[in-house]
Amino acid sequence: MNIRTAALSDARAIAQVHVYSWQQAYRGLVPDSFLDRLSIDKREVAWQKSIARGTPELWVAELGQEIVGWVAFGPSRDEDTPPFTEEVEAIYVLPTHWANGIGRALWLVARRRLIDSKFTAVTLWVLAENERAIRFYRAAGFSSGRCSERVFERNGKALREVRYEAVLG
Repeated sequence: MNIRTAALSDARAIAQVHVYSWQQAYRGLVPDSFLDRLSIDKREVAWQKSIARGTPELWVAELGQEIVGWVAFGPSRDEDTPPFTEEVEAIYVLPTHWANGIGRALWLVARRRLIDSKFTAVTLWVLAENERAIRFYRAAGFSSGRCSERVFERNGKALREVRYEAVLG
């Protein structure tokens, strides 16, 4: 496995991992009608813009020539986080490669980058019902210490997210 920074030419593969992961991981949690309408083409355009901007920082995991996962992280988008806090916006791995250490390897690269940049904490948001992701994040050292929650709606269903955080160092 090779982990490297994302290039503009990776946008389509990143979008594919994004959509396929959502459709598998969130089935039963998010309305099927929302998941079924996810567009690789639209995600590709969004990732092209993000990569060109350089934010969030984006790293991909490759097996052979195939991108099988990615991690995106950058400045915390939450107004109440302390200074020197970053945010993991997402870690996604193709469902066919789950539980093979790829997500952990991506997290460790992001963690190293954050520590090297002198950040002391990191947060992320996870669906409260996403037990697989919560197990992963807890194993990676995250906890839901400061109980922060938010609710948003997708296709008429209220979804609750919980903020998790980890101390770096």
